[in-house]
Formats: sequence, C-alpha cells, structure tokens
Amino acid sequence: MNNILYVGKHALTWTVSRHIHKSWELIYCTGGAGEMHFDDRTLSYGVNDVAIVPPMIPHSNASREGFTNIHMNLTDPALTYTEPLIIRADSNGFLRDAFTAAFYYWSEASAEYTLLPLYGQLIVAYLTQYRPIRRHSETVQQIEDNILQHYPDCTYDLNAYLSSLPFSTEYLKKMFKKETGLTPLQYLTDRRLENAASTLSTFWGKGNVSETARMCGFSDPLYFSRLFKKKYGVSPRNYTPEAASPAPSGPDEVKIMV
Repeated sequence: MNNILYVGKHALTWTVSRHIHKSWELIYCTGGAGEMHFDDRTLSYGVNDVAIVPPMIPHSNASREGFTNIHMNLTDPALTYTEPLIIRADSNGFLRDAFTAAFYYWSEASAEYTLLPLYGQLIVAYLTQYRPIRRHSETVQQIEDNILQHYPDCTYDLNAYLSSLPFSTEYLKKMFKKETGLTPLQYLTDRRLENAASTLSTFWGKGNVSETARMCGFSDPLYFSRLFKKKYGVSPRNYTPEAASPAPSGPDEVKIMV
C-alpha cells in the first residue's frame, strides 16, 4: 500500500499533453501556476498546491507563464477520492519536503529504495489530513478561485471583480480576511510573489527581473522589487534558491491522441 512507482520533476514547462495513468498521480506545484484539464472540469492550481488524479482519468496540464513541479505515481494509496481535486497551499512546507525527499531517493543511483514506501505513507497521510471538506464559505471560495485563475495577469482588476459580486466590497473583504487570515489583496500579492520567486529560481528567470515581474502580475518592476525584498529579505536579482531540474515522464503514462 502507498508504494511509489515513480518520481519525476518538471523544469519550467508550459504544457503536458493529454494522457492517463494506470496508477494514482500526485503532482506538487513547486513554481508557477496553471490549469489541469479533465473531460468534465478544469482545476486551477498554484505554488504549493497538490493535484490528486485517480487512475485512468484522462488529463492534461497547461500554463501561460509556465510551471515547475514534482510528480509521482503510487499504487494502492489509502485515499478515498474518486474524482480529481486540488489540495490548496501547503503553507508549512511539510509536503514539499516529503516530495523533495522522495524524488531524491528515487533519482539517486545509490537510493535506499526501502525508504520510498515510507515517504509514500507519509505523503498520503498528509493528504488525508488536508482533505478539503470545505475550507471556506461558497462566496470566499469563489473569490479565492478567481484570484488563483487570474493572478499572473497584470491587468487583473481585483476590485472590479469584487464589485461584480452581489455584496458590498467592504463586506467581502472582511469575510475573506475572517476565513483566510488575509485580505483579498494580500492573498493576491502573496500568490504573485511566490510565483515570482519560483520563476526567478529558474535559469530563464535569472537576469529577467522586469519580465518576471510582468509575467507574475506586476506592471511596475520597482514596486515588485520593494514587495519582493520585504517578503524574502533579498532583492529579486539576488534571489538564488535551488532550481528545479527536468525528469522524464512516469513509467505507466499513456498518451492520448486528440
């Protein structure tokens, strides 16, 4: 149970063609944002989100600004989901650490393969704990989903969107903060900065601060730099976390011609 069959990484990627897996697929978004497309739904994801895809469900992945991730295939995980879903915002980083360790032990030539089932159990236990029965009210969830869908767009007008809803803007802001701990603007800004940090960690992002700012939703590079330094303690140009590296597709992946 919870046996890991494969662990891989995507470097900065824009599309993954439609395919299916015979096993479960878990995808941890380490950078960027995008959409998982299924026959009956589209699920948006961002940094630190985990996509769970049960076996034999066709899906594809697309992003306007690119994404990075760690993805794995498991057999017989102790999960009760029957449909694809997104687990939102691994805020404490525990899941990211577990996915990273699983990739390390899978990819190292001297890997201790006996540890992989233990990481499989740990990851499944976390995902079971984080199961989203419903974190927010319907209205707050609607606002969050809209932000996640549009935050890379520097022309996105959050206030205009809030004004389009059948409640006063101030009421919506108070409701959102009560349920999430952040105002809608703070939530939007955090998502953009997290996306920028992940982009800057790639080879492409280095030396392209202004373009990174624009692609992550900031029309003013100077304003972006001030916010970035406030959050991360260094300027965007000096931000140098470990970059992701590419990996091949999983062993049980089946491409679907469309």
